[in-house]
Parts: sequence; structure tokens; C-alpha cells
Amino acid sequence: MRKIEVATMLAFLLAAPAALAQEGGMHGQAGLQDQTADLSILPQGCRDAIQQSAMPDMMQGMDMSGMMGSMEGMDEAQRASMQAMMEMNGPMMATHTIKDPDLAFHCGMIAHHTGAIAMAEVELQYGDDEQSKALAQEIIDAQRQEIEDMTAWVEENAGQQ
Repeated sequence: MRKIEVATMLAFLLAAPAALAQEGGMHGQAGLQDQTADLSILPQGCRDAIQQSAMPDMMQGMDMSGMMGSMEGMDEAQRASMQAMMEMNGPMMATHTIKDPDLAFHCGMIAHHTGAIAMAEVELQYGDDEQSKALAQEIIDAQRQEIEDMTAWVEENAGQQ
């Protein structure tokens, strides 16, 4: 992909949570008001590497907040699922600007697993099927441990490659 295509895609994904908040009437919801991704779900080593990447330069002057459709017509479970996905997408995409492939992998997977946990929590809250709810709990338990393992790797290795 050309640099401008990557920059446009990143801008779209990083602005999407704010657009959903503005158009979907979800003002005040955590993580949905900022025009950029909330990177707080990532360890400091990941956030530092993203800041050292080309991402801030690529984002300069781009406002894609009007590109997302509204969540009008979605029920509460759908909105919760969409919110979980959007809160994961920005940080996950931002990790792909990290130059070190090992660090990018760990940071991206931490964001991805955090999103999977949030989506599994939506299943626990709104789902009816006991087998699906049991699987959601297994996902939460397994991915929390994997996040801990990957975070430990980031803390030990960030900045050393």
C-alpha cells in the first residue's frame, strides 16, 4: 500500500470512535469522545514506540470524523458490541506503525485481545445461550493471561531492538 493509503486508513480507524459518538448520540461514553485512538489499553512501551513512529506525522491535518455511519437503529447489545470493536480498532491499527516487528506483534495482539475480552463481556451481559456464554468466559480467562504474558514481554524488550 502506498503511504497516503495507509495514512488515510489509519486516520479513518482512529477517528471512527469519535464519529460514532457524535452521530450515534453516545456523548460521554469512555473512549468515544477523542478524535484519536485511546492508547491507554497498551503498555507504555507500546505507546512510546507508536509515538516514535510515523503515525503522528501521518495524522497531521486529517479529520475523518464524519465518515462513519450512525448507530441509530441498533439495540443495546449491538451498540455495546460496536463500541467494544471500535475501542480496539484504533489502538490495534496504531501498533502497525511500530517499526520493530516483534514489538508491533505483541502490542497489536494486546489490543486485539483486549477487544476480544470486551466482546466476550458483551456476550456475557446480553447473550442467552449457555454454551456461548461459557465460551465467552473461557476467552476472557485465556486472553487475560495472554495479555499479561505479552505485557511482560513488552516491558522486558521495548526499546531494546
